[in-house]
Amino acid sequence: MPYSINYKRLYTVTALVSWFLLLINALFANHGSYPEVFAANAPLLGRIFKVSFIAFSFLTQRVSVDTYRGTDFIGYLWRLFLRAGTTAYVSALLYFGYFHYASRTSGDHSILLGTIYYINFAFLIYFLGKAFYIWRNMILFQKTRALQYEWQWFEIVIYATLLSNFFQLNLQSFVPLVGLFLLYTLFLCIHLRWVAYLTATKKWRSIFLLIGIVLSLVIFYNIFTYFSPEQQLTGNLFEDPFLVLTCTFVGMYTVASLLVAIFNLPTSSVFEQKREDLLNLQRLSQSIQQGEDEPQVYKLMFGSAIKASNADAAWLEVQDDTGTLSLIEAENIDLEEVKQIRQILDQYQVSTVEYVNNNLDQNTSFKSLNLPWRSLNVIPLRSQKRAYATLYLLKDVEQGFDRETLSVIRTFTSQTILTIENLRLVAESLQNERYKEELKIASSVQESLIPKTFPSDSWFEISCFSQAAKEVGGDFYDFLQVSESRIAIIIGDVSGKGITAAFHMAQMKGIFHGLMQDDLQPVEFMQKANNALTHCLERTSFITAALYIIDYKLKGFFFARAGHCHTLYYNSMTEETFYFNTEGLGLGIIRDKSYGKRIHNMHYDYNPGDVMIIYTDGIVEARSSSQDEYGEDRLREMLSTTYHLEADDIKAAIINDLNNFSGEYIHDDQTLIVIKFRNDQPNLIL
Repeated sequence: MPYSINYKRLYTVTALVSWFLLLINALFANHGSYPEVFAANAPLLGRIFKVSFIAFSFLTQRVSVDTYRGTDFIGYLWRLFLRAGTTAYVSALLYFGYFHYASRTSGDHSILLGTIYYINFAFLIYFLGKAFYIWRNMILFQKTRALQYEWQWFEIVIYATLLSNFFQLNLQSFVPLVGLFLLYTLFLCIHLRWVAYLTATKKWRSIFLLIGIVLSLVIFYNIFTYFSPEQQLTGNLFEDPFLVLTCTFVGMYTVASLLVAIFNLPTSSVFEQKREDLLNLQRLSQSIQQGEDEPQVYKLMFGSAIKASNADAAWLEVQDDTGTLSLIEAENIDLEEVKQIRQILDQYQVSTVEYVNNNLDQNTSFKSLNLPWRSLNVIPLRSQKRAYATLYLLKDVEQGFDRETLSVIRTFTSQTILTIENLRLVAESLQNERYKEELKIASSVQESLIPKTFPSDSWFEISCFSQAAKEVGGDFYDFLQVSESRIAIIIGDVSGKGITAAFHMAQMKGIFHGLMQDDLQPVEFMQKANNALTHCLERTSFITAALYIIDYKLKGFFFARAGHCHTLYYNSMTEETFYFNTEGLGLGIIRDKSYGKRIHNMHYDYNPGDVMIIYTDGIVEARSSSQDEYGEDRLREMLSTTYHLEADDIKAAIINDLNNFSGEYIHDDQTLIVIKFRNDQPNLIL
């Protein structure tokens, strides 16, 4: 097995050794205790140790921050403030503590003061390195190739200024160049797209964190202005080009972020994009009602996917009933380039499956084509019965397709498949008996909406059952992995039956996948879902629903009930079986802002061995031949006797008991979800 170098550990150790040598060199030099052979070279040694410490400290942060992934921008700010920004406050405490101590004691305190100075110098470098590379991640969010080059040159110039320590150069020698550099820094500081991806609550949190970071800079400035020792070998920090330019960049970007976060509170471009995505999704779901045909649906999906992913090039191939492929849409790519890429994909047999390659330069075949693109996403539009089309998206930067972007594109393609199938089923229904074909359409739509499998992991297990009373039903459930540690599960019951209920289920699925991209709390989701449904739900219709967000890191789940059946729960610690009797009103019943007062967030910590039963009213309202209801009490008794079984076995026992009670007749749609929590650690989804 080849030896792998841990660069972060190597850089960290080198930085610590350099700082220690810098401290020892300064203390010996300032107290005249250096051997004569070293005394004359103490300033040079100080500059060498200083440059080494700064360079390796920054490289440590470069490697460390490179591991940060995703769009958790509040997490980035929190890491910067908590891990680095608070060092300024510690520095202030050290200096105040020193002066308090020095004022009460007599004697020479220069060694103590010098030690505190170099500790604070280490804190300053750590803070600047962490801030420098976290701001780099923020600037390069949704990067372009040009922006990538611009940052690379900026970083090279910054590191080059370290050499000024050996030539004893200062900023006064390069005033015009410094002016140009400041303009370049200001240009980089306008790249603040990440701010738009913060919700209003997160913007407020970011403002407080940014203020804390600005105050950290101010504290460091005051410390090194007023409390520097008379003799120290780091030089005047405010004449060191590297430190001044780095502090300037960190300060400018922090202030720019703060101002943008403040002025971006009322509006945000990302929300406009998300609203546009939701409108496009709604248009796709309503294509049948608007009389659009398949080419128009494909065109709408193609344009929406390009906008949502910010793709630089794309094309769409449609497959007819005979399996023949035809290119119907293309953007910024010619037929020869399409042919070359398709040949490689056919070689690897990935043109018919979802495929993401965020680094095409690492693939020899793609690199040999000498094409400008660096990221590729292939999304087949395929149902269980047949393939409809394949969408190809290209970007000219590496790591161009993140998880959020892929999720949005999948939502568009899934809705397109559903819409195309509905269009074809509608066309079919016109040739046959209206009532029977309507039921077939609704049944097909409903089957497409219900997930065939649920996620499985070592920390939980899920088992599901769903059966419609007639050809179609109004029950609905779905899930979404909103983060590495959080899974959202929704269950609902649409009032009414037939094709109308099926379309409302399709709209509810689109609303669920669209809104949960923002990782909303259950109550926020219900409020926004209720507002969205007011525009597409008849006044006589409503939807009951319950949303659960399970978080393995918190070992608990949040949920909200919108008029749905109460959740049944078994607690393995207390060995109790009970219902969560929470309040909540169905979606679409109240269609104004007062609906928010009728819904509540609930949280519960789960234990290994706990069991949660989620169901629709068709379970507890099932009737026997004598018209007795199955009831909540009997369902609770079944859980009390089967909680020790696996989730599949608990589900099977309840359904068998339900069938024995009610016989073959099904009074209403029946849906049952059994969730059992385990004691194992989760297998993280990367």
